[in-house]
Amino acid sequence: MVRAALPKGVELYYAAKANPDAAVLETLQDAVDGYEVSSAGELAHVRQVAPGAPLAFGGPGKTPAEIAAAVEAGVHRWHLESVQELYQVASALSSAPEQQLDVLLRVNVPVAEGSLESVALAMGGRPSPFGLDPADVARALELLAGPMSRQLRLRGIHAHLGSGLNAAEHLVVAEQIVNWSAALAGRHGLRFEEVNVGGGMAVDYADPSARFDWAEFGDGLRKLLDRRPELRLRIEPGRALTAYCGFYATEVLDVKLSQGEPFGVVRGGTHHLRTPATKGHDQPFAVVPVEEWSHPWPRPEASGRVSLTGQLCTPKDLLAQGIPVPVIRAGDRVVFAMAGAYAWNISHHEFLMHPHPGFYWI
Repeated sequence: MVRAALPKGVELYYAAKANPDAAVLETLQDAVDGYEVSSAGELAHVRQVAPGAPLAFGGPGKTPAEIAAAVEAGVHRWHLESVQELYQVASALSSAPEQQLDVLLRVNVPVAEGSLESVALAMGGRPSPFGLDPADVARALELLAGPMSRQLRLRGIHAHLGSGLNAAEHLVVAEQIVNWSAALAGRHGLRFEEVNVGGGMAVDYADPSARFDWAEFGDGLRKLLDRRPELRLRIEPGRALTAYCGFYATEVLDVKLSQGEPFGVVRGGTHHLRTPATKGHDQPFAVVPVEEWSHPWPRPEASGRVSLTGQLCTPKDLLAQGIPVPVIRAGDRVVFAMAGAYAWNISHHEFLMHPHPGFYWI
């Protein structure tokens, strides 16, 4: 569906950070144009799983060892975030004088006030550690026009400014990024081949049925390309591609009242599924009744608005708060939906050293 909605001239890369599971990467291989990686670890992992896939290497804090590893691995598309990174990459290439890399400058592109007002996670359009400040872009272009140009080929601009945008909001931001990039190229007598408008497509955990409108987004990108036929656009969604494809199933260990408020304590918790604690939302779930109860004591249960917590010794181990349920009992199962992105891979697995969950692919 996503691929079909995108017009010719738009490349689709998957942001591996959202869910780097090998089975996910393999499943996506025929549907995406490449993968975006942000560390040497991600680079090595994706290379192993999808050895022939094109890679884009980004991230705001590249170490010299990571840069050397990416150069050695032959990564051709680079997102460089500072003037120092230009020097670092050029230095790493000094031992490989025949090698050339394609560079996008990641820039904290200024956008109109209010354009990013609704974003759940802002990475630009305001003071940010991500990307070049617009004031530093001229120096970067000067370097890339000098001796560095023999090995670093400037292809365009990268600007991932925020996450949680719906299709209409994303298109407003994308158009500003493209226009800013075109104006920059015009001022410096350059021709940019590519503009990367990032990912950040909205995923609504409060309403799983409210999906990002890929058809609207694709149509808007088509109109944008009609006005800029010389450009290739690239998007790098992660969460929006995989969030809906994963579930976290667990057991209710206990149900109890605390000062009149019911809590269901489940096996596991945020050390398995850290997403709700990180983003401050309630993870959507369904209670699956299990009728068998083999213990001689009364079965704990509750109904009404129940909060679901895990096994960790912290009040932050909260998966959902005050959600109405007909009934929930010790021994029932709970299936949390939308656990396919930024879930297990961002969780603090070793806190309290509980067992890791099992993984199953369908």
